[in-house]
Amino acid sequence: MFKEIQDRVRSSVPLVHNITNYVTVNDVANAILACGGSPIMADDIEEAADITSICGGLNINIGTLNHNTIPSMFAAGKRANELGHPVLLDPVGAGASQLRTDTAVRLLSELDISCVRGNISEIRTLAEGSGTTKGVDADAADAVTEENLSGAARYIKALARSLNTIIAVTGAIDLVTDGDKCFVIRNGQPLMGKITGTGCQLSGITAAYLTANPQDPLTAAAAAVATMGLAGDMAYSHMLPGDGNATYRNRIIDAICNMDGETLEQGAKYEII
Repeated sequence: MFKEIQDRVRSSVPLVHNITNYVTVNDVANAILACGGSPIMADDIEEAADITSICGGLNINIGTLNHNTIPSMFAAGKRANELGHPVLLDPVGAGASQLRTDTAVRLLSELDISCVRGNISEIRTLAEGSGTTKGVDADAADAVTEENLSGAARYIKALARSLNTIIAVTGAIDLVTDGDKCFVIRNGQPLMGKITGTGCQLSGITAAYLTANPQDPLTAAAAAVATMGLAGDMAYSHMLPGDGNATYRNRIIDAICNMDGETLEQGAKYEII
């Protein structure tokens, strides 16, 4: 299942426009290159729509949000919608400030978002800010665990149906759903949380996978999440005494670069509920 998804990424080399945060922009570009895609970073309003026009997909990340880039996000998003390109939203830090929350909610309401990728706290903030919690089990905990997995999956499924988008919740256990099927993915290592930007990298990779696989966006998003988690597992297995989070970051990107479809298919730990 995942092998074909990844093989299409490497064979088609999808061009992805990224309006992302300056803390992790280099790592995002390298992660997209490693998975087989091609990144462009452009966040000025004078070129955002034009750059989107020559790309196949758009990755919007609000991690270092400012009033210069917000108009660019909307301009690029509207152009991507006009062209039928997938648009991924990474609502980094939604809930931490009113600007972040309001901007993420506006992006979600004014654009056709193909996939939202974030942690459970960010996703819940979007649900509450979008007024979509009515009729949805809002008792999902702040972390997805084996104990609350069923409730969290029901919550995310209902939210995906309400927002009409794919939602990818990442954490110790990852959930990816279109409102009908839900992939439960158990790859990854706790040390990944000590690296700034693994989530941002995943959003870029997911945008590339969506761009290369328009016929099956749910499986594409799930394959991207599994790719990142498995890369974390593979990189961790190569850590040596004295290695730290900086080495681990590089090893993750190397693992993505060296991962073929067969390795992903065999190493992905997932079930569908």
